[in-house]
Amino acid sequence: MAAFPPLQIFRRRHPGVAAALALLGSAAIVAAIPEPANAQQPATATASASAAKTGYAEVNGLRLAYAVHGDLASKQTPLLVLHGAFMSGEAMAPFVTPFAASRPVITIDARGHGRTGKVRGALSYDQMADDAVAVLASLGITRADVLGYSMGGSTAIAMAVRHRGRVGKQVIISGAASLDGWIPQVLAGIAQMTPEMFAGTPMETEYKRLSPTPDAFPDLVAAIKHIDATPFAYSDAQLRAIPGKTMVILGDADGVTFDHAIKLFKLRGGGDIATATQGFMTAAPKARLSILPATSHIGVMAEAPTIAAQVISFLDDATPPMPAGFF
Repeated sequence: MAAFPPLQIFRRRHPGVAAALALLGSAAIVAAIPEPANAQQPATATASASAAKTGYAEVNGLRLAYAVHGDLASKQTPLLVLHGAFMSGEAMAPFVTPFAASRPVITIDARGHGRTGKVRGALSYDQMADDAVAVLASLGITRADVLGYSMGGSTAIAMAVRHRGRVGKQVIISGAASLDGWIPQVLAGIAQMTPEMFAGTPMETEYKRLSPTPDAFPDLVAAIKHIDATPFAYSDAQLRAIPGKTMVILGDADGVTFDHAIKLFKLRGGGDIATATQGFMTAAPKARLSILPATSHIGVMAEAPTIAAQVISFLDDATPPMPAGFF
């Protein structure tokens, strides 16, 4: 893997793209930035991928790559894990391994990404949501919980809006339900991106390693710029109508605004006044919100162990425990 230029040098050379990188969240970039000692290392992705059952699904005119970890015939609800822009299902290994011990986990390489290869036309969240549901159907899965990061988080929201009967619980990590949920300066940085800015970076190198169309990286850059310049928004009514429970997660220095994340949390049933008034919970809530301290958009990837511990409780519908000595 090519060495990534020191972050300070990169910021001086490409100040606009520095903001964009905070949104893109490439696992290759994460690997190049110092991480906490407990963070998953890139080698984990390769080991996890080799242990998975991999294949391709012919859906919506595309050959979409997927990987299955665990037994789909088990009685546990599968968890679909959706990656961020310029990433792949393999790069989401830190969010696969903690869950695969208790439930089957599926990853997908989205249009234009990873082993799926060249973008065909523009990207949209509705389209990627339809792709994901079609892959699940090809695997015989009628309903799955969904965890999505960044671009994958918005795709997970689109899945829950467009395919309510096919999606159970949703975990939205650093994702938005509308384009204006992102900090404007981040979107402005993405608008300045060019393929040449990524020359020799791990982001480009990893794409070329995985993709059946290794020379199509400029097409992916163009597609990401387009989707992040195209307004989209799921209405309050659509978000309230999602039947499954929702967990919203972001860093306190993320590319998603606090206002947007809190609004999504409340629309999904969070912020219940009766619960706040009585001071304790007697049942698992419909919505959960987690804001990770000292964590950026990219830094979220290094917090997978913390996030997994919170998400497993959410997926298992665990009632928050009562502290001893109060009743």
